[in-house]
Amino acid sequence: MKIVRTPDERFAGLPHWPYAPRYVDVHGLRVHVVDEGPADGPVMLLLHGEPSWSYLYRHWIPVLVDAGYRAVAVDSIGIGRSDKVTDPDWYSLAHHVDQLVGVIEALDLRRITVVVQDWAGPVGLVTATEHDERFARLVIMNTWLHHHGYQYTEALHRWHEAAKQPELPFGSIVAFSSAGSSQDPAEVLEAGFAAPFPTREHMVGAVAWPAMLPFADPERSGAERQAAAFAALARWDRPAHLFFGDQDPVFTVEWGRAFAAAIPGATFDVVEGAHHFVQEVGRPLAERVLAAIAAETA
Repeated sequence: MKIVRTPDERFAGLPHWPYAPRYVDVHGLRVHVVDEGPADGPVMLLLHGEPSWSYLYRHWIPVLVDAGYRAVAVDSIGIGRSDKVTDPDWYSLAHHVDQLVGVIEALDLRRITVVVQDWAGPVGLVTATEHDERFARLVIMNTWLHHHGYQYTEALHRWHEAAKQPELPFGSIVAFSSAGSSQDPAEVLEAGFAAPFPTREHMVGAVAWPAMLPFADPERSGAERQAAAFAALARWDRPAHLFFGDQDPVFTVEWGRAFAAAIPGATFDVVEGAHHFVQEVGRPLAERVLAAIAAETA
């Protein structure tokens, strides 16, 4: 299995990103994590989709740490500073879940509040429902779980087709998809989200995500495990908070409301003006998440 790593200098000087890299070995692959805040604080596990990486949470981490949380952001294999397997056939929901479980066990994370968006939804929610003893709470943003009757948007079908290219301008894609809602200008987003991908070989893992959407590849996308996780959420007995940006054509507010209704006691909040990468709203959204958690015992 061939692996490439993005040179460290690609990440040097990124705005709002002072964090020294930390790595966890999982099944022979090096996974990058940011682990900030008190070691004994409540855990906020921050997960990304594609083609973003933990940089998506650059404005969240200081807010969470100031609130006493241990903020743990994980880069999936093929993304960010983590190892990048160059064989596209390696990439599957099963492998990504296995890697995430390995990180959780290596760091012995417990009572986790998990934050998911985009493909982090399937990966993080499958993990949370299959290992629920380690999870205290769900924060779900602009994502989905495959299940019978789920209607995929035309925007997602278009992305599936567009991402068939072996090389894509990921920085520009995130910048365009966050225009008007990010705290940072487009040039910061373009530099930050292009950083992990200096060559086509480094992009294999990011391109693999849309290729394995359930309507295209049910096996690699873990369609059945996703459906099982969706069914398990109907029995979820802990807090769940959903935040959906209202400018996302991929995972719409209408779907977000239906998703929240499928989880007992879940709250739902519309993030006005926010696009697909809703985390780019930054500090104000992190504060809204903390407020929702505080309101659980009010």
